Amino acid sequence: MQYFVVMIDYGRRGREAVVDSEITRREVISRIASGEYQNISFIHEIVENAVEDVTEAILTEAALPQIPPEDVDLQAIGLDHTRDLRKHERT
Repeated sequence: MQYFVVMIDYGRRGREAVVDSEITRREVISRIASGEYQNISFIHEIVENAVEDVTEAILTEAALPQIPPEDVDLQAIGLDHTRDLRKHERT
């Protein structure tokens, strides 16, 4: 069994641990990026009998900008790569 524990700190009002065995890593990241989860103290991933602190990794992933696939210009990337290869062949 695998699940995540997201500890949210409300300051003087206390803390809340959000524990849901149905929530995935992607969903945790989505909730952080949308602002649903704020003031996070820590995020732990529990797998069987092991606990891992994944706070930094998940917060980093949530902060990355989401680029829709249709906005990526594959032709330009290919041309840039070809140009770079030619540039390095000359030296």
